[in-house]
Amino acid sequence: MKLFVIGSITLLAFSFLFALSYVESSNGLQTPTLEGGRTELEIADINHDGNLDILSIGDHGSPYVNTQEHGIMVWFGDGQGIWSVYQNGDFGYGGITVGDVNNDSIWDVGFGMHHNYAPPGQLGTKILEVALGDGTGQNWVAWDSGLATHGETWGMFGTAFADFNHDGWLDLVSNSFGGSAGVHVYLNYHNGYWDQSFGFTGGMSKCDVAVGDITNDGNADFVVGQQYGSVYFGDGFGNFTQADHNLPLPSGQQGRPGVALGDIDNDGAKEFSFVDAAGGIDVWKWNQAEDSWVSMGGNLPDSGYETTQLCDMNCDGFIDVVGFGHHIGTIWLGDGAGHWTEAADFSTPTNGDFKAIHVEGDVDHNGFPDIALVDDEGVSPNNHNVAHCFKEASVPESLRITPMFPRGGENFYGSSVQFIDWVCAVPTSDTAWVRLELSNSGPSGPWSLIADSLKNGGRFQWFVPNSPSTDCYIRFTATTHQRTNIAITPRPFTILPSTGVTELKTLNPRVNLRVQIFPNPVHDKTIISYELPTSERVRIILYDVSGKQLNVLYDGIQSGGGHRLAFNATSLGSGVYFCQVHTEQSAVLQKIVVP
Repeated sequence: MKLFVIGSITLLAFSFLFALSYVESSNGLQTPTLEGGRTELEIADINHDGNLDILSIGDHGSPYVNTQEHGIMVWFGDGQGIWSVYQNGDFGYGGITVGDVNNDSIWDVGFGMHHNYAPPGQLGTKILEVALGDGTGQNWVAWDSGLATHGETWGMFGTAFADFNHDGWLDLVSNSFGGSAGVHVYLNYHNGYWDQSFGFTGGMSKCDVAVGDITNDGNADFVVGQQYGSVYFGDGFGNFTQADHNLPLPSGQQGRPGVALGDIDNDGAKEFSFVDAAGGIDVWKWNQAEDSWVSMGGNLPDSGYETTQLCDMNCDGFIDVVGFGHHIGTIWLGDGAGHWTEAADFSTPTNGDFKAIHVEGDVDHNGFPDIALVDDEGVSPNNHNVAHCFKEASVPESLRITPMFPRGGENFYGSSVQFIDWVCAVPTSDTAWVRLELSNSGPSGPWSLIADSLKNGGRFQWFVPNSPSTDCYIRFTATTHQRTNIAITPRPFTILPSTGVTELKTLNPRVNLRVQIFPNPVHDKTIISYELPTSERVRIILYDVSGKQLNVLYDGIQSGGGHRLAFNATSLGSGVYFCQVHTEQSAVLQKIVVP
């Protein structure tokens, strides 16, 4: 490892050699005992204590089916790889994702399920839900109006959050459980209401879903294991186009298993990995010029695996491949050009089938990503699912922070939401805090603060400023009581200008309330135009990006027909604001950008 020391600050270069090895660290994950069937795991610092936790809503045994599993299950981590579980709810058997859906800086969850058995009025009555957290990881409030209203009658499963329409709020995509319910994307209307922007029913499913920008156009795309296709390109408005093209056909009718996304060649675009019909590991890159996929699988194995993950496991700046199948896991290190070197393996005690895997985050603060998984173990009829955590075994000798995302080359729209990810090695018995700063003028700055005094949880949800530049960098600073370490994204990324497009956010889409704000972006004055279907009371309210009410622009009774309200924005500072037009039957929220 090469280190450059300036005073008390250590700058890390992405050029060190390291031999990976893994040890099991599953103490506490055996409670509750699991049953069988697929499930999904998420790794996140759900209670904001700086230590990563593992989340699930369980397998077929949840809730209370031959087990004590139930509801949202959080195995709280202690930073050393020891776990203690807390469960809340009477539902389960599905997938889960984590993000801040209401922009209050507290992690929330989205989940799809088959066992929506909760009593009426409680969380867990729908097969697709979102719940707000309170920062403890123990208490949840439903925020799910409009979800599971487009034919999802059997069950949903894998879920993921992304800002599909660049409005600064996380949206939701979910893949069905097994069959018939299809794939669905719901846009976040900022107030607990969600509306489908894309989706379909029918077809069989492998349950999984992953999000990322495959075409590097700044729009979030997604991949799924589903009979009707795997790859869907987004247009930045919540619409999607199926794009499997020349990918090899999957076996059977359930789609491609083990789907994952990661930037293999460091150009900012995500590549696509999955398990092929023979059990081999495939990696493919989208070639925009040729409108086709190009294989980057190289010398990866052609059989023996059930799922894949993509992550920079040795923190050398190149994405690696993690494959798992029939109780054996293997890691192949990438070189950015599609050449792979087998570097490490791990295994569960007995031969069994894969049920869930998540590779992301550093559960023991040694500076390397770790692995959580569930597989089926034992001999029938006594076999059942078992949860495991495998942590990278090295012991950190010095403080070291490593950027994981962004890595350079990405395109982000201003006023959108993205995740900033890192891992940080912290010597034993010490605690680190993290500071994030942005430069849009190159790696030398000047730097503007993104966030300070963050717990070392490895992820921050970032509202991208509308400051367009092709020379953007993020500076990561880790600090303990005795030491400071700084790392910078290795290559520049781009912030694109906000589209200025105001997305209609309607509480009741069946009511014909249309609102337009022009000009937008607003330099001084703009006109808010709207049309009412009938005579009714109208309130027009201005909010800042955090949702704080700034001003009531109008409040009164108006007749049906067209109306215009002049608004002077000269008193507002640069940034993103929201204007909401309320009537007795509906409400529309639109974004206002002030350069």
